[in-house]
Amino acid sequence: MGTATEAAGKGAGTAPGTAARVALVGVHGFGTHHLRNLERLQAAGAVELVAVADPQPPAPGAVPPSAAIHPGLDELLQAAGDLDLVIVATPIQTHAPLALAALAADAELYLEKPPVASLADFNRLCAAAEDSGRGVQIGFQSLGSHALRAIEELLAAGTIGTLEGISATGRWVRDRAYYKRSRWAGKRSINGVDVVDGVATNPLAHAVATALRIAGARTTADIASVETELYRANDIESDDTSVIRIRTTPGLPITCALTICASESVEPCVTLQGSAGTAVFHYTEDRLSIETAAGRSEKTFGRDDLTENLLAHRASGVPLTSSLLDSGAFMLVLEAVRTAPLPSPIDPAHVRWEGDGDSAHAVVTGIEAALERAGREHATFSELGLPWAVSAPATFDIPAS
Repeated sequence: MGTATEAAGKGAGTAPGTAARVALVGVHGFGTHHLRNLERLQAAGAVELVAVADPQPPAPGAVPPSAAIHPGLDELLQAAGDLDLVIVATPIQTHAPLALAALAADAELYLEKPPVASLADFNRLCAAAEDSGRGVQIGFQSLGSHALRAIEELLAAGTIGTLEGISATGRWVRDRAYYKRSRWAGKRSINGVDVVDGVATNPLAHAVATALRIAGARTTADIASVETELYRANDIESDDTSVIRIRTTPGLPITCALTICASESVEPCVTLQGSAGTAVFHYTEDRLSIETAAGRSEKTFGRDDLTENLLAHRASGVPLTSSLLDSGAFMLVLEAVRTAPLPSPIDPAHVRWEGDGDSAHAVVTGIEAALERAGREHATFSELGLPWAVSAPATFDIPAS
């Protein structure tokens, strides 16, 4: 892939050597990450941040003085003129309308994860993207890790033998304040509009997406089955502690065991279970460890920036690292969560609270061991016989292609 500076300005309607005209929608939350990244790319001459949109204005000095500030995308599009790239980093339930508006403006699109809140919206967005001919990058940053190529190579070489299964394990801590930060936090829907802010679809969505990518499951056609078992320790609508069991079309099992009710936050990982060893990918650190009869090795890798990759795609057709179509498999998982029975509340007898006030966070008793067993055995919490696991796995009906 060329550098961002090399890529800038080669797309349609832009003279060579000219910085790509970029707009950012959503400047708070994860939008602050994009602001820092765009500052870096603007200093390199790759982009010009011409405008931002957010109903809550950015903090003084957060955006360049030359960038116009608007309350919404509609006002931004009316005022900004031609744009090369629109980045959307807004609440989940706004992704679909904002993405469709950006594509209608004939701009490339960077859309934060999860792409949208329903499979129907995903299909509409795919159709709009195809009609526009523009690239759509989804913000699964872990998919830019160079460790994924190393994993492909070790599997091809048979380093860990035959791949028999994949597990994704995530245990994080989120306190009461986390669910008070916005009106959509922890919601399944707001006023009939889907949100689906569950542990697997938002905070630990990268665990699911990374496991799917390693398994070679990119599109909706790559998934044969999805089962969900959803729970909540917090007083919320969505799930905060869940197992999702997936089987790919070739038959590979993927089990995602996830919680934000752990005693402490630990780096999430994806484990490849081979007939002759294991490989563990800590995707937030780009760190890969391999263990076989020959011993153990570990290496940390670099990572491609998804915005730079999208600029290179726009300039010279470089394949997108995390394309909209390649998020189809993830969207089937999200749809399974969206349509599943309501998460079962965990009996308070099996939950303890640590901390005070808004800093207090729920801890499910024995959750660390439960997550490890679920991933290793490809079993749900109820199948493991955990005393608080009163549900049964719900099977999602895969839509016909």
